[in-house]
Amino acid sequence: MEVGEAPKKKILIVEDDAGLAQVYRDRLEIEGFETVEAHNGEDALVMATKERPDLILLDVMMPKINGFDVLDILKNTPETMNIHVLMLSALADEDNIIKSERMGADDYMIKSQVVIDDMVNKIREVLETF
Repeated sequence: MEVGEAPKKKILIVEDDAGLAQVYRDRLEIEGFETVEAHNGEDALVMATKERPDLILLDVMMPKINGFDVLDILKNTPETMNIHVLMLSALADEDNIIKSERMGADDYMIKSQVVIDDMVNKIREVLETF
């Protein structure tokens, strides 16, 4: 990092589909973000505490611990309660959208309805890093 350069924002990608996680990682790194990954809910909680990311991209349907339970634990743990969380899901379920908002997620994005540019723009908007 050069003098006067802001540190890179760190994003934890929590996605059980390894191919999709790689697509997210590659694009986010091109955009100047540092990334770390977890592929199930249990690992997501460990990584969130260890890495202290600025934002978590959190898939809803995850092995071991689902995304809503991970979100609940994150938001009720002092060390992680202020981390921004964007929920990702294949399900366009209005109840899930409302639930994620009530639980403290910054947004809920439906995978089939957003392109990666939309995701990057939302991340920048949430982190205010334009």
